[in-house]
Amino acid sequence: MSEAVDGLLDLLDLERIEQDIFRGRSRSAVVPRVFGGQVAAQALVAAGRTVPADRTAHSLHSYFLRMGDPGAPIVYTVDRIRDGRSFTTRRVVAVQHGQPIFHLSASFQTYEEGLDHQAPMPYAPDPESLPSAEESIRRYEGTFLHPEIARRLLTARAAVDLRYVSEPPFATVGQPREPRSQVWFRTNGKLADDPMLHVCLATYVSDMTLLDSVLLAHGRGGWTVGDVVGASLDHAMWFHRPFRADEWLLYDQESPSAHGGRGLGQARIYTRDGQLAISVIQEGVVRVPRDQAGSERGAGS
Repeated sequence: MSEAVDGLLDLLDLERIEQDIFRGRSRSAVVPRVFGGQVAAQALVAAGRTVPADRTAHSLHSYFLRMGDPGAPIVYTVDRIRDGRSFTTRRVVAVQHGQPIFHLSASFQTYEEGLDHQAPMPYAPDPESLPSAEESIRRYEGTFLHPEIARRLLTARAAVDLRYVSEPPFATVGQPREPRSQVWFRTNGKLADDPMLHVCLATYVSDMTLLDSVLLAHGRGGWTVGDVVGASLDHAMWFHRPFRADEWLLYDQESPSAHGGRGLGQARIYTRDGQLAISVIQEGVVRVPRDQAGSERGAGS
């Protein structure tokens, strides 16, 4: 296991401070706030620690309420909403400085047989044929708003081997493209067999690139180049079939709409052998800085 993966697992290993109350810490992110995927994954860890081991997460629904402070611990309080014969429901509130910053509801289920069908996996080239995230970032770091951002991005993603199928948004600033993005990802090291661990790590990664497709439709490079201001608003995931986060997963993402300062991303995550493992939907704030919006309106008037 790589040192970076070991650090990520340590980040997700919450401290139990009371019955159904846990405490987590944060790590450096690209922007000076807690990374949304981190708080979502930690909240799911907290929920999972109050659920029998034979019940695995099948869905989560969450809202990002306030910007998280990376310099302060996060306290997660779990409410045991329901313990049924097949399903278990938990609600988690993440608190910093006396205020809720994140809210999550998660549902868990015992395994059972049932009907089975899925949408087919789209084509994507083999991940080994694509440049690594480090290669992509190094290649285009001159487009970033500040040189320091490239280093932060490399550090934040060190535990994950994430490979863009096409050029990332920061590589094609000013060139609108189809609002669709694909990435392959896996952890940079093998993990234990605990299914809950793999679900939590997929949750962590799912917030890294989902809104890329919103940016692509408008030729925007994102927060790394300073042409938009963005933040996650809500995030939902459905876990359909077993998978491993330390084996290649294809994250097929698209944006059906952007309006009113918000952009919607939706995605499917497939195992390398074509099994639909996860569905994801996220809405985020996507705002154009006022000086750029003003210049664009002036240019078109």
